[in-house]
Amino acid sequence: MIGTMIEPVLDGMGYDLVRVQLGGGQDPCLQIMVERTDRAEMTVDDCATISRQISKLLDEEDPISDAYTLEVSSPGIDRPLVGLGDYDRFAGFDARVESREAVLGRKRFKGVLGGTDGNEILIEVDGETYAVPFHNIHRAKLLLTDELIAASQKAHT
Repeated sequence: MIGTMIEPVLDGMGYDLVRVQLGGGQDPCLQIMVERTDRAEMTVDDCATISRQISKLLDEEDPISDAYTLEVSSPGIDRPLVGLGDYDRFAGFDARVESREAVLGRKRFKGVLGGTDGNEILIEVDGETYAVPFHNIHRAKLLLTDELIAASQKAHT
């Protein structure tokens, strides 16, 4: 609901929504993770500008009744993989994927992303390729490696 509400604002500003997450507890935090549509490096100024715009919208719409803290951030180098397209975009890089239900006897996969095949993500672990249905993925993220750092630096130069 919040993602649907803020996505048009972000699009108009030149940003893509990566993830919206509301953490509970004593001090709830609404985390809005974004990246630039041109894939340039995010700056503190980017986050501050987004925060001001999103705060105005959230104040008007009031989708969360309790008090919370708004946090706007970039996904970082070792980013979460949240959309099916992320698995094609980051094919060839190391990742950790956790599934909700076992695939060929396992729920945790640490290996090299092989992109997608329809609605399944492919990941090679110890020479064996696993096809994990996208809807079965509980959590996934890139792993920080020298190759990922080099690719990130190359993309931002």
